[in-house]
Amino acid sequence: MRVMVVWCPDWSVVAALEEAEESPRSPAAVLHGNVVEVCNGPARSEGVRRGQRRRDAQARCPELVLLRANPDRDARAFEPVLATVEDLRPGVAALRPGMLAVRAPGSWYGTEATAAATVSQALVEAGVWDVRLGIADDLFTAEQAARTAQVQAWTVVDEGGSPAFLRRLPVEVLQDDGARGRELVSLLQRLGLRSLGDLADLPGEAVEHRLGAYGAVVRRRARGEDPTLFAARTPPPELDAQVFFEDALDSVEAITFSVRTTAERFVDQLAQRQLVATGVRVEAESDGLVCSSRVWLHPRHFTARDLVDRVHWQLQSGDVGGSLRARKQSGEVRAPVERIRFLPEVVEPAAAHGEALWGGANDDLVERGVARVQGMIGFDAVVRPVLQGGRSPSARQALVPWGERPVDLRPTDRPWPGRVPGPAPVRVFAEPPVAEVVDGADREVRVTDRGAVTGEPRRFRVGGGVLPWQPVTAWAGPWPTDEGWWTGGPGRSARFQVVGADGRAWLLLRAPDGWSLEAAYD
Repeated sequence: MRVMVVWCPDWSVVAALEEAEESPRSPAAVLHGNVVEVCNGPARSEGVRRGQRRRDAQARCPELVLLRANPDRDARAFEPVLATVEDLRPGVAALRPGMLAVRAPGSWYGTEATAAATVSQALVEAGVWDVRLGIADDLFTAEQAARTAQVQAWTVVDEGGSPAFLRRLPVEVLQDDGARGRELVSLLQRLGLRSLGDLADLPGEAVEHRLGAYGAVVRRRARGEDPTLFAARTPPPELDAQVFFEDALDSVEAITFSVRTTAERFVDQLAQRQLVATGVRVEAESDGLVCSSRVWLHPRHFTARDLVDRVHWQLQSGDVGGSLRARKQSGEVRAPVERIRFLPEVVEPAAAHGEALWGGANDDLVERGVARVQGMIGFDAVVRPVLQGGRSPSARQALVPWGERPVDLRPTDRPWPGRVPGPAPVRVFAEPPVAEVVDGADREVRVTDRGAVTGEPRRFRVGGGVLPWQPVTAWAGPWPTDEGWWTGGPGRSARFQVVGADGRAWLLLRAPDGWSLEAAYD
């Protein structure tokens, strides 16, 4: 069995740049734990390398675009590549995002080189610019052949030629096998082995005794005897649903009314497979082009009513031309819509979203009421607070549109040095009023660069003299921080908890420009 491997280099960066709507030519790197996990060609030309710390990478390339790692995003973005190859040769196996394997379709296309050229052309037409292919007798050799190919080119290893092809490759090619591969490469280099041929010439028993079972498997790969097999995936069912309008519609209400049956069919065909959608992409087409596309997330799962609401909000959100105010007044879109399409982005088993024993009627009524309000004043106008990581009470709040799943939140399990301990305040001021804090000698209390307090707080007042002074009966702090000065933030500041003579507790902030009242406790 001959194997074809299709490799799209730096796929994590390609997918992340597309999601961030950045230029694919920008130097970029995907970070995981502040370490460069993957970087693209423009970044490597500036000296950025995999495994570098974030600061080192930015020092080499100040204009580096930093992107967060997201394996789910990479897999979703690679799905069209799998589908394109699957149309030409069934039996595709996704090895990882950016690399797939399939039985070489040489006999069908005449020669293996012609088959590789056909696959490469199909992927380029699908928008994948950097694609490389390798064909060999086994999976490992085919992967290494793809890595030696040029952009939009291929390398074909003759039958029986795997050992000779692999002998000249350096042992560094094993680093792509994860942590085990990097550890093995380091050991082989210390033993003086520089190429796969040096490893292949060693006695098998000695290699297994010194390098273990994994080393023995790698030796067999270096000899062109890779035992690894791949299982072809089952093509996913077509779960999308769409509706065409023979006469293009330019009324939001008419479009919304016309998609109800399609939304119900979309939900029903998922239910037949015992699935529900928690993420759905809604696309609207005009003149044969997608003029509006947005991925909607749901905290539970989408119903037909939810999908109809999303179509209504999307068409009024400014995606299909015209001003929002004008469309709300007229109920029309500037670009007549010819087709609406629902595509499931995230599906989950229906059993994981079953109702409780006594149902959830009250929750449904609340959601429908909020949805009506959103329909009147806009999707983004109704929000709910979500807790996220941060140091100040205001930074720990994130506002998310109702019905949308919160994403890109700062983690709450980090230490966050300088954060004020609990309990949390019950009221956080959107615009903190000015305050004054003085010591026993009526001198303003300050905090030094080392975090020391110049005097014990005795009195404070709020409003810049509008309210009278109030004695301080108890206080705690300071909790110093030094953050955000590079973006116009508070910079070096400190927080104090104070209790007034009336028994109420407050959270005060001492910033470089003076005191302010940040929050109030119950």
